[in-house]
Amino acid sequence: MAETLDIAIVGAGITGCAIARQLARFDLSICVVEAANDIALGASKANGGLVHAGYDPTPGTVKAQVNARGCELYGTWAQELGFLFRRTGSMVLGFNDEDRAHLEQLRQNGLANGVPELAIIGPERIHELEPRASAKATCALWCPSTGYVDPFEVAIAALENAVANGVTFMRSAPVEAIEVAGSDDGAACFTLVTPAGDVRCRYLINAAGNGAADISHMAGAEEFQMVWRQGNIVVLDKEPRALMPLYPVPTPVSKGVIVTGTVHGNTVITATAAVREPGDTQTYATDVDALLTGARKLVPDLDTRRVVRAFAGGRPVIKGTNDFFIGQSAVVPGLFQAAGIQSPGVASAPAIAERMEHVMREAGVALHERNDWDPIRRAPDDFDRAPLARKKELIEFDPAWGQIVCRCETVSEAEIVAAIRSRPGAVSVEGVKRRCRAGMGRCQSGFCQSRVMAILARELGCEPSEVLLEDAGSWLVEGPLKGVH
Repeated sequence: MAETLDIAIVGAGITGCAIARQLARFDLSICVVEAANDIALGASKANGGLVHAGYDPTPGTVKAQVNARGCELYGTWAQELGFLFRRTGSMVLGFNDEDRAHLEQLRQNGLANGVPELAIIGPERIHELEPRASAKATCALWCPSTGYVDPFEVAIAALENAVANGVTFMRSAPVEAIEVAGSDDGAACFTLVTPAGDVRCRYLINAAGNGAADISHMAGAEEFQMVWRQGNIVVLDKEPRALMPLYPVPTPVSKGVIVTGTVHGNTVITATAAVREPGDTQTYATDVDALLTGARKLVPDLDTRRVVRAFAGGRPVIKGTNDFFIGQSAVVPGLFQAAGIQSPGVASAPAIAERMEHVMREAGVALHERNDWDPIRRAPDDFDRAPLARKKELIEFDPAWGQIVCRCETVSEAEIVAAIRSRPGAVSVEGVKRRCRAGMGRCQSGFCQSRVMAILARELGCEPSEVLLEDAGSWLVEGPLKGVH
């Protein structure tokens, strides 16, 4: 890019996308620069999607300041951006007097952090709220404000809205170097060197997840190290009724093994916490066993034979602290950090974006609201959830709506095409999956993957052998597909 932008945001995870959406309301030129080829391919993808209420962080920490506020904002964000959000409430289950004392400490934390309507309840109320919760639980912290989302859906919706409001998205652009120089007006000017082209900007926001330390180092800013605190997660098939999120009493480094429903009716068991080598996304039998054992303690009748997928990811933890790092760099003016956004990063994302706006204002960045700002992003049609009359209307408009590609999730060809043609659109099989759930169901794309590949090849103007499963280099086939012309 030859022009000098106002702002470049490094990282298109849920944090970077939320910040882009927040700042898109102002008269600024903004670009989101992403190393991978799509949105939310890091910690935002390998995530259980819980919108934690905010009773867990230690009062006074940055986490505590943004968690409850982020949870509160989700109602508005979901309404404006059209993503699915369920505010179901949650319970932290206790099994003895020691647990009860810990629940009281969590309740006090929550009160200090601004979490509404917390209460410690007994067995009768526990069973009333969630009949499948363990009958051995003697007490619980009831929190009505907890909910859940698909975190990648939130990130995609936020960036789609930002792009509709003028933000540009640069994919497959890992930052290889950052040059910092003075500009004519005395402010710093950053040049991001990437394989996709250089990006010049007046202000730089580091939202690079597990790569945040590298970005800070390249810019000559704060030196810190990232710890790969890996988590394994298990997904079970859909239930007739989605479970309320159920938590155990937490540990100092983790909320423990949590059982929760999802916006699409699956059950998720999330997540282990083990420090492993950076980039390790392998699932471990010991971790999966720990998840299933922990889940059965909370929900004894859980049929763990119904597992359809296990996956893993790494939380972006800054070594030596368990807190977020949000603010202007103390070393390089004009560089703003949104680093160490581990749990509860999903819950906090809207408030982190709000906080970044305030930090930039305090730093003297001119933020003038645009007259044409549109906060609304219309959700794409979901054929599976649509009423019968709407299904008929869609098929009459375009027969491709009646061509079901993914039978498990009832995803039509038209939805897949829309996912590819959206801005920014899907460029891989997994990119389609995250946008419209083709391949997300019981068979995990066993039946539909070849058809999704054929549609991608047609829409992207390439050969099926060039279609990617996920990021660069993840080709699925070496030649023509049988029966695909």
